[in-house]
Amino acid sequence: MDADQQKFLPFKVAILSRGDAAARRDATLQNSRFVRVFEALAAAGIEARPIIYDETFADAVRNQLLAVDGVLVWVDPIHQGKTRAALDPLLCEVATQGPWVSAHPDVILKMGVKEVLYRTRHLGWGADTHRYDSVSAFREEFPSRLRTDGPRVLKQNRGNGGQGVWKVEAVPDADARVRVLQAQRGSLPEDISLDDFIGRCEPYFGWGGCIIDQAFQPRLPEGMIRCYMSGSMVAGFGHQLVKSLVPPPPAGPDSPEAQSGPRNMHGPEAPLFQVLRRLMEDEWTPQMMETLGIDEPSLPVIWDADFLYGPRDAVGADTYVLCEINASSCFRIPDEVPAAIARTVKDRLQQTFKANSGR
Repeated sequence: MDADQQKFLPFKVAILSRGDAAARRDATLQNSRFVRVFEALAAAGIEARPIIYDETFADAVRNQLLAVDGVLVWVDPIHQGKTRAALDPLLCEVATQGPWVSAHPDVILKMGVKEVLYRTRHLGWGADTHRYDSVSAFREEFPSRLRTDGPRVLKQNRGNGGQGVWKVEAVPDADARVRVLQAQRGSLPEDISLDDFIGRCEPYFGWGGCIIDQAFQPRLPEGMIRCYMSGSMVAGFGHQLVKSLVPPPPAGPDSPEAQSGPRNMHGPEAPLFQVLRRLMEDEWTPQMMETLGIDEPSLPVIWDADFLYGPRDAVGADTYVLCEINASSCFRIPDEVPAAIARTVKDRLQQTFKANSGR
């Protein structure tokens, strides 16, 4: 098929998510949680189809992906004990054979892991951040840092849903004991020996290769701001009063008082977040791309940067501290985001087609 014929045919993309054989069998555009993304893609003239992935039928998924022009991936790093260890090589293989993949696993390893907090700590979103590359370095460096710098937040390099994210503080008047609280829902504070806690964290080096250590942000109870990005442009915001790393009330972690508040969604023009928008579009995203070696066409079609409020500056204005970038499976999204995704997808597919056709 020559280029003149191709330009009159719709691009075909797959939306890839994890599920079992029954979910694969029953998947339709209408029953998908991405239905609004499908609708936006259709409005942009892009034919989209749902594809369900699991390791047990990976070969069939590979064949489906090779039959489309692009693949949009929504698969968490960890889900019910399963990781992306088999999926990521499959996606890399598919990408080498023609289809455009977003987010590409190589890009996720640069920006969608906790190590990005360390590599970009010099940017305006940075904080007191350290990296431990081995168990021995962790055992040697972390105890003294905890004693001198106060409460810390430790994060395994790859994870989601608060798994492997811990607030750690020294127990008063108790040598070599710490109070730890995992960010995962339902967690309770626990007093434990520092040595035992370090041992508990050792498996993180096998999966993610490192542990990231940030200073705890005291303004955490004021909420987290999720900045939704499509490529290099802000597509919306979410603000939520989070309860992760906040000790639960006496009624326990399952009580209504212990649950995070709703995430209030906003479009990109929301007045409350225009300072953050300008910082993300004009400064921080370009600086991140330069630091990590990512060009604009490689940025995910949907990703988000989670911010906590940092210390107020000299005139009392808010500052922002990056606590995570999500690039593997960014969902729920504001109402404005599906259209932004569709615009970015169409632009990327057109760029890819022109490059492949030699135009």
